[in-house]
Amino acid sequence: MKEPLVPVIPMSHTAHIRSHRKPRRSATSSIALRAGVAGGVLSMAAAGASASASAAEPVTQTIELPTLTADMSAQVAQSAAATQQAAANYELRAERDAAAAKAATEAKKDLAEAKKKAEAKKKAAEAARKAAAERANRSTERATLSASASTSASTSVSAPSSGSVATVIAFLKAQVGDAYVMGATGPNAWDCSSLVQAAYKQVGVDLPRVSQDQSMAGTDVPLSSVQVGDILYWGGKGSAYHVGVYIGNGQYLDAANPSKGVVIQDLSGYPASGAVRVL
Repeated sequence: MKEPLVPVIPMSHTAHIRSHRKPRRSATSSIALRAGVAGGVLSMAAAGASASASAAEPVTQTIELPTLTADMSAQVAQSAAATQQAAANYELRAERDAAAAKAATEAKKDLAEAKKKAEAKKKAAEAARKAAAERANRSTERATLSASASTSASTSVSAPSSGSVATVIAFLKAQVGDAYVMGATGPNAWDCSSLVQAAYKQVGVDLPRVSQDQSMAGTDVPLSSVQVGDILYWGGKGSAYHVGVYIGNGQYLDAANPSKGVVIQDLSGYPASGAVRVL
């Protein structure tokens, strides 16, 4: 702390000459003067102290600034860290959302593929069921026809020789172009044995319904001696799987198959296994 200033009262340059000295003041005046001086000194001291106090305030503020700056830096750093964490959380959430969306898309795709496969499997099973049902129906129909034919075979094996071969051939040729359908019996669709049966029925000859039994009807004929109107069969006698009728000139007429229908074919291209004669 600075020492209080004491005012210096300048003396006149003629004060050392007695004649020029001012007359002394009275004691009362001297005391008053001293009191005034002291008051002035005290006032100046108070003013100095006040000035010193005012001058010290900036020092106090300067000392506190680093603390405020450090707090602000900490707050800025904390805010930056919070912002960075929020950005990281947002990025993580975005990645999770993208992964969830991708997973949902894949799941939807897998579900569609599973449905497609299930539908294809269902269709295949339905097709297999229908095929099995059709096979069962054909087997039942064949068994029924075979039983019916077996019942009449004993009375029909020896068919009468009367009748016109020309009528049989004319009927057969009239059916050329008709469709082949397993189990069909006319008038526009036939299988091999139903066509032969219908042809001979035109002249009053009752033949069994199926090819196995038709191969057992009438009289066996060597293929080298076959005549117009003889029944040709393919396969073993009694187990023949196909029949037709010889029409001369090395040809025969039959209900061949679903792709050909009722046609005339060369015997040389598909030689028969045997022949029987019922007329």
